[in-house]
Amino acid sequence: MRIGLAADNGNWHKGRLLAALRGLGVEPVLFSLADVVIVTGGPEPLRVPGFSDFLPDGVLLRTIAGGTFEATTMRLGVLHALVASGVTVWNSPVAIERSVDKAATSLMIDRAGLPTPQTWVVSKRQAAADVVACEAGPGRPLVLKPLFGSQGEGLQLIETPDDLPPEEAVSRVYYLQRYVPRRDGLWRDYRVFVCEGRAIAGMIREGDGWITNVHRGGRPLPWAMPPRAADLAEAAAAAIGVDYTGIDLVEDGEGGFLVLEANSMPAWSGLQQVCEVDIAGAVARGFVNAVRAATRPRLVVA
Repeated sequence: MRIGLAADNGNWHKGRLLAALRGLGVEPVLFSLADVVIVTGGPEPLRVPGFSDFLPDGVLLRTIAGGTFEATTMRLGVLHALVASGVTVWNSPVAIERSVDKAATSLMIDRAGLPTPQTWVVSKRQAAADVVACEAGPGRPLVLKPLFGSQGEGLQLIETPDDLPPEEAVSRVYYLQRYVPRRDGLWRDYRVFVCEGRAIAGMIREGDGWITNVHRGGRPLPWAMPPRAADLAEAAAAAIGVDYTGIDLVEDGEGGFLVLEANSMPAWSGLQQVCEVDIAGAVARGFVNAVRAATRPRLVVA
């Protein structure tokens, strides 16, 4: 098997995935999407480092190299070209585009009929101000999130139109979502890791403030994940089309859950601290099985 592992940063996750793939008898080629080039005039214009005369059978994405909007567009184009050539890519570029764009995520989740906090996405500050004036107020804020962002960066609570930043500060897109407080006053939400359509692990994320991401100081806690939370996370992953993902949930105050976000390149170091499932092993097995199903359908990793 000719496998590529795209992992530009995050040595902990990279090391776990390398070890898991090698444990399955697969030696991946480490490369960066930033180093893929396109050269026309030959038999194959796409040149992937480490695969001089052929394309890989599969590419497992841990991260996409950062850069400008143009660079990111090119790298997603490379992934689309790999998929079009029959290469198995986890996660697919379509799934990445749906999850990295919070507006697309909310749209897909709502179209699937899944519960999620009410959300508004507008381009003009006046339109955002009209939403805030109607829907928010002291003690009942909306959450302003960057359309492209992760790990709790850039979140703001908005109670009045005056709280809204100028259009340039939000790249001319206002993504506003209803804030759902807990009745007990705790700052707590939930992360569910879904792989191959199954919720394999989950944790409580608890913070000293309303932003609970582990990257921002949130504490991972063990969680006896109820079936309704697992079912919702699996349905959300299916609606977006992700092969492996971290689905963020919040309680709805009535015994159920709401989908907050989906992550197509989730970190799991915090989750791994509080669960017994080998998450990297699950991702590696699922990915290798998918590659083998595409090339030799009868082979399955135990």
